[in-house]
Amino acid sequence: MSLPPADPTRHDPHPPAEFGPPLGAGPDADLVQLLTPEGERVHHPEFDLDFSVEQIRGFYRDMVLVRRLDVEATALQRHGELGLWAQLLGQEAAQIGAGRAVRPQDFVFPTYREHGVAWCRGVDPLKLLGLFRGVDHGSWVPAEHHFGQYTIVIGAQTLHAVGYAMGMQRDGVVGTGDAARDAAVLAHFGDGASSQGDVNEAFVFAASYQAPVVFFCQNNQWAISEPIERQSRVPLFHRSRGFGFPGIRVDGNDVLATYAVTQAALQRAREGQGPVFVEAYTYRMGAHTTTDDPTRYRLSSDVESWKLKDPIARVEAYLRRNGLVEQAFLDDVAAEADALGHTLREGCKALPDPDPMAIFDHVYADPPPELVAQRDGYAAYRAQFEEVAR
Repeated sequence: MSLPPADPTRHDPHPPAEFGPPLGAGPDADLVQLLTPEGERVHHPEFDLDFSVEQIRGFYRDMVLVRRLDVEATALQRHGELGLWAQLLGQEAAQIGAGRAVRPQDFVFPTYREHGVAWCRGVDPLKLLGLFRGVDHGSWVPAEHHFGQYTIVIGAQTLHAVGYAMGMQRDGVVGTGDAARDAAVLAHFGDGASSQGDVNEAFVFAASYQAPVVFFCQNNQWAISEPIERQSRVPLFHRSRGFGFPGIRVDGNDVLATYAVTQAALQRAREGQGPVFVEAYTYRMGAHTTTDDPTRYRLSSDVESWKLKDPIARVEAYLRRNGLVEQAFLDDVAAEADALGHTLREGCKALPDPDPMAIFDHVYADPPPELVAQRDGYAAYRAQFEEVAR
């Protein structure tokens, strides 16, 4: 199983049509798929894998629990317990497939929506809620989980990812042939971020230095209210050709295909063959965030058609039609989701308010004099009120 090398001599002769996608840019163009929306297992000449029943059941469990996390967090925001929430509804397969393809020594750079990847990396979901509740800045330890902090600046994490990947090269953990040692970086971003300068600069550096990084784009087709056809006149995965590395499009609602493609791309990077661009073609069934109203810019019929491609339903359909699951297993997962929901509701409301002085912590290893002066000045200001209270 391998990814083809980039062909710098190939040209895409697609003249842009006004306000419309180019020829060959449809959702099925060069799409890697292993599981159809109806739950039928299909095969691919380059990216096929033999999945165990337990592995597929594990994917199903992951997606159900992560969806419950998303539903509970949305409800908590509606009840005033969170300031904001970035939904992942419909994108569970893209995140779980990619997250489970990562090895322990790899490092992941997320945006602000990779709750499913965080789940795969062992980050406590309550720590995610604390970030959106505004009581901390993301209190998980990146070095412990090999999972970076959420990034709000659109696309900035791709440059961080390339820099980290270049550091891996210099640390001698790329291309050694030792499967327990060789490592790569997985950088997440969305279709909207692909229009940002930071992302394109990251492509330049990654290609120039053959950095071991996989650029994983969840193309959910909406950059807030801007449709993908207004952002790019060619399929997004074609863009990497201009930078000199391969790109591939995968059915982002197919957890099996997403896992297989991401695994192959990461292995290529670990072996020292340079970067890969993976476009996971999916759909954001929810809002961009809980401050967004998607009914103002997209058709309800589109949402309904994508519900038929639900990533969880297709795995359940596959398991049922092949007699690979008992109702007891599905009931157990549902019960586990209910328990998770209870934990999240109660745990979120119990999160302690932060010490106001904590805003000065964990910013610099050696705080500069001006920050020390600000901290001391604020501490003195607070002390005045404590004296009055006494």
